[in-house]
Amino acid sequence: MTDIEKLNIIVTGATGGIGNSIVKNIYEAGANVLATGTNVEKLEILKKKFDKIKILPFDISQHGKIENFINESSELMGGSLNCLVNNAGITRDNLAIRMSSEEWNKVINVNLTSTFLISKFAIKKMLKNKSGKIINITSVVGHTGNIGQTNYTASKAGIVAMSKSLAIEYAKKNINVNCISPGFINTAMTDKIDEKFKESIISKIPACRLGEPEDIANAVVFLISPKSDYINGETIHVNGGLYLG
Repeated sequence: MTDIEKLNIIVTGATGGIGNSIVKNIYEAGANVLATGTNVEKLEILKKKFDKIKILPFDISQHGKIENFINESSELMGGSLNCLVNNAGITRDNLAIRMSSEEWNKVINVNLTSTFLISKFAIKKMLKNKSGKIINITSVVGHTGNIGQTNYTASKAGIVAMSKSLAIEYAKKNINVNCISPGFINTAMTDKIDEKFKESIISKIPACRLGEPEDIANAVVFLISPKSDYINGETIHVNGGLYLG
């Protein structure tokens, strides 16, 4: 028996490299997992790998449907919700003077506003349980800034500040809200980076390598578990020493 066995957990952005690893780790630890994302085919592949998980395709940018999504997800898992992992996010990179309002608004709406709304309705469920945990996946660039990503960095920094406020508001209700801030992780996204630029990135990482999706998933399992019960409003940096907070 593990610390998180039989907990009901929603994972957004479940079909990417990090999302896949999060689903794998918490599923293998015995949790009841509902995986969501927009790519139905990839969700079905995930279901074949981990046959007992629930899948529910959903576009988190549909703000008016988020409450129904949380309600339906909870019902699929038996009516209660113990933990939410907000992993979904998008990029629309451009230099600031070339960035359109659409590029700015799209990233803020998906990454920040959707994360707030999903958390809001998840907290309503958790209040009924008298406990719960929310884990928000942010990014090292939300702390350092990055060229061409004013929208993305703002959204990720906003999640950190939002999480602190939620933690303060609901700590008395036994609800923990924390963040995990990945550095550069070995995923399909980093596979697309030019090799010379990738070498330049790695040269700045004290660990001298990219992280693996499992590094993030391990931190998620810890924050879900009772071992983290007195940690609230914090950000765990998983970046090989690239940023030390």
